[in-house]
Amino acid sequence: MFKPIEDYACIGDTHSTALIARDGSVDWLCWPRHDSPALFLALLDDAKGGSCRIECDGLESVSRRYLPDTNVLETTFTTATGRARLIDVMPLNPPDPEPEEGPDGEGESRLIRLLTCDAGRVSGRFTVCPTFDYARCDAVPIADGRSVLFEAGRQRLRVIATEPPRIAGATAESRFSIGADETAYLVLTHGEDGDAAALDDLAGAQRRAEATIAYWRRWSARCTYDGPYREAVLRSALCLKLLTYAPTGAIVAAATAGLPEAVPGNRNYDYRFTWMRDATFTVTAFVMLGYVREAAEFLRFLREADGSYGRDTHLLYGIVDAMPPEEELGHLSGWRNVGPPLIGNAAAAQDQHDIYGELVRALCVFLEAVDYDPPEKVNDRLPEVLDNLTANAIARRDAADDGIWELRTGPRQQLHTKAMLWVALSDAARIGRKIKGVPVEKIEMWERIAAEIRAEYLDRAWSAKKQAFTGAYGSHHLDAAVMRAVLFGAIDADDPRMRATLAAIERDLGVGDLIYRYRMDDGLEGDEATFTACAFWRVGCLALDGRTGEAKAAFERLVARGNDVGLFAEMIDAATGEQRGNTPQGFSHMALINAALRLQDTIGRFGLPEGVTAAAE
Repeated sequence: MFKPIEDYACIGDTHSTALIARDGSVDWLCWPRHDSPALFLALLDDAKGGSCRIECDGLESVSRRYLPDTNVLETTFTTATGRARLIDVMPLNPPDPEPEEGPDGEGESRLIRLLTCDAGRVSGRFTVCPTFDYARCDAVPIADGRSVLFEAGRQRLRVIATEPPRIAGATAESRFSIGADETAYLVLTHGEDGDAAALDDLAGAQRRAEATIAYWRRWSARCTYDGPYREAVLRSALCLKLLTYAPTGAIVAAATAGLPEAVPGNRNYDYRFTWMRDATFTVTAFVMLGYVREAAEFLRFLREADGSYGRDTHLLYGIVDAMPPEEELGHLSGWRNVGPPLIGNAAAAQDQHDIYGELVRALCVFLEAVDYDPPEKVNDRLPEVLDNLTANAIARRDAADDGIWELRTGPRQQLHTKAMLWVALSDAARIGRKIKGVPVEKIEMWERIAAEIRAEYLDRAWSAKKQAFTGAYGSHHLDAAVMRAVLFGAIDADDPRMRATLAAIERDLGVGDLIYRYRMDDGLEGDEATFTACAFWRVGCLALDGRTGEAKAAFERLVARGNDVGLFAEMIDAATGEQRGNTPQGFSHMALINAALRLQDTIGRFGLPEGVTAAAE
């Protein structure tokens, strides 16, 4: 039985992540990196995919939460005979002192599970069944002293527990029976080369858990947001931090691969890579919350991954290596039998020209946050970077592209893309006036061409028939990405035509507070769910137009649609309210953060309607 996508919480160590279901089962885990082959993947095939389960005898109820201000999950099991709390943590070790650049924590490729009895007596068992390389390699369990070692080629997973695990077929099982204040533990350690050290005592496991809890609480204490939605904003920031890959500074779009956007359908993509498009909202979210270091690390990754100083910027990057080709995992059923799941991502070969605006805006936001005194990796040959990015933007001003939604129907002249080219040139001029080495005549040329591009898309993307800005020149199809142009200042929120467009989007693409990306043929199978980030973009458009009361109410209803621990996948099914797509989705959480920040700013400027209070209800 496949569990709902919203059943999953996420833990991690800024190197990889694990998804844990409401019942305590670890159903997704890639080691040692986010993009490594999964060794637990019951999430995508509950028959062939492995997991690490906990079963409590006489179970009556389950509840869970994140420990406050952490990415450490606590699940409480109430049984017929007692109550116990399970702590799930992936330990990381912060260097002392913290370096100015590079990882702020070293992962161990280890998962620690600590089960402590609070009342009565609780008994049951842990079971571990890895299926290495997306269930393409058979794992052979070997008894090794007090532990069990699973091997599949060079892949290894060691299992250590309070009660030495016993081998049952392809599974390792460890029983527990604990009374009040007693703790049972299970430790999983991964080592591709067999060198990962084992952790074989409860005290050591508890020390690592306590040190990791302290790390997350120190990190959370740096959050400067003090508005009424701090809990949701901080949870989103913690989620983004989980999606980072500390060694390079990369951020993956989501923790998973293959979860469907349409049921049924063939939209089962791999999101464990870095999209250039995420740069702006990621950098803005981190900077505005006081996490300048994380923003700098992401920009460091982009600069190092590009390597061309903006001459050959790509849409999509692997977090360490080159992008792998897209590949079907035809032997897996897929979530709820919506398959096959895909790994790799073919979008890497598409033309999406909005990326130049994304990167220049990210640079602009960051440079202003640090008073134009950036780290060397960001500052290195900055005038040349601007020159290359703007040259690319100008060269593509008349070109069609595949666009933000990565349609499979061929290139179009898209409003969102043109608006982001305006952003690239306008923000480059803004930066150029603050740094040395950019000639005034070049800045003026950028501003002139930006004005020409803006005038063009405001004219050619307007549909008299639809009485709205449409997604592409000459089209009658609405596109929720037009709202994003407002958030970037490329269209004024109070422009009467934009107000008409927002009303049309709400009417034709909206279902209450939820928004579809578009309603047209995109060359793919199935009807996708509403796109969560689009709903938060609408909040931003309402707020920027001074409709702060409506924006606030919509934002609060949207936040309530997160799962029980505050996480969002990529999409929400309008009919059922279930989450769809890969999870947790960075773009959704970036949009939440930016909507909260925009609400705070616009309420400060415009106020609220009479009778509406600023505090969250």
